[in-house]
Amino acid sequence: MPENDLSRGMLKIRLTEGRSLRPVVGATVEITYEGEPEGETIRLATDESGMTEEIELSTPELAYSLSDSEQQPYSLYTVRAAAPGYEDVEVAGTEVLPGVTALQEISMEAGDSADFERIVIGPHVLFGNYPPKIAEPEVLPVTETGEIVLSRVVVPEYIVVHDGAPTDSSAKDYWVRYRDYIKNVASSEIYATWEDAAIRANVLAIMSFTLNRVYTEYYRGRGYDFTLTSSTAFDQKWVYGRNIFDTISAVVDEMFGNYLSRPNVKQPLLTQYCDGRNVSCPNWLSQWGSQSLAQQGYSTIEILRHYYGESIYINTAEEISGVPASWPGYDLAEGSSGQKVLQLQEELNVIAGAYPALPRIAEDGVYGPATRAAVEKFQSIFGLPVTGGVDYRTWYKISEYYVGVSRIAEGI
Repeated sequence: MPENDLSRGMLKIRLTEGRSLRPVVGATVEITYEGEPEGETIRLATDESGMTEEIELSTPELAYSLSDSEQQPYSLYTVRAAAPGYEDVEVAGTEVLPGVTALQEISMEAGDSADFERIVIGPHVLFGNYPPKIAEPEVLPVTETGEIVLSRVVVPEYIVVHDGAPTDSSAKDYWVRYRDYIKNVASSEIYATWEDAAIRANVLAIMSFTLNRVYTEYYRGRGYDFTLTSSTAFDQKWVYGRNIFDTISAVVDEMFGNYLSRPNVKQPLLTQYCDGRNVSCPNWLSQWGSQSLAQQGYSTIEILRHYYGESIYINTAEEISGVPASWPGYDLAEGSSGQKVLQLQEELNVIAGAYPALPRIAEDGVYGPATRAAVEKFQSIFGLPVTGGVDYRTWYKISEYYVGVSRIAEGI
């Protein structure tokens, strides 16, 4: 790439043990630019939280990702991780966009370092060539499957993704945490450099589509043992092992309990969409079109109603699975007390057993300076705004890591 076409983006690597979310400490991480395979290799090490420092890397100009362009708007890097007692992992195709932070999470399995896993990430949906979505009704008639299994909308703990077309029996099935699935799809389907309103509109469409598949048991009603596929013709693009981005991750953590509804319709809407460039889709959201509307000042709900109609509204799931207890409905802060504070303290101490940078605190149900300091450290480690208070995002991020490190989820 010519020097005058370069901008800068950020990349951070996080290594964890399998599905447990326990950190891999002291690992060696090597990063190379795919456009110059013989070029300089950047070498990093993971800290006691399994993370590398955040590094700045070259990318194409920001303008390429903000409006439809023939130019590839991201740079591609290869990341290789090695640690004693674990199989080496290499990820080819980590995307780095200008002005945002890419987070490459790598799950490492115990084994001999002679063993080796290589993950290859294909082109982004907006830059590659993928089949368009096969149209379906946005509300599934009950008579189509004979029965709708769930009686209420529930955010699942895990999504089972079939990595191929539904009929491809050779494709693997992956258990993926719900929020991780949404972050992966959004990072695959849109650019993290987009306007906030456009990112939120697309994330809501992705979540509503996903929860429709969950609520209607769409594939299980057809004899399959998975929730969705990774095929853009049938569902949404999910890519095993790909990186996510900080702007998308923050939106998902804030909104993951939401979906889109119409009056008097119980099931989440199957909110289909297309890129708006290679494929046009009347009455569906256009991905590039949503970015254009956001640039014009449209809000998230205005974008959604522009495409799906004025009756659409944002709803909230009745239940979130896989958490010890739901968010209390209000922020916890210094001076708070009671059972919710006690639970918070207990969970932070369990997490501290795996993340020693997190200080242990008294489990007394009183949100004092020590609890505030522990919350601030947790927020700092896991990329949340460091406020010292526990809002929706922080509560559920703590729950996620508590479940992960205490192996509650290991029995799936």
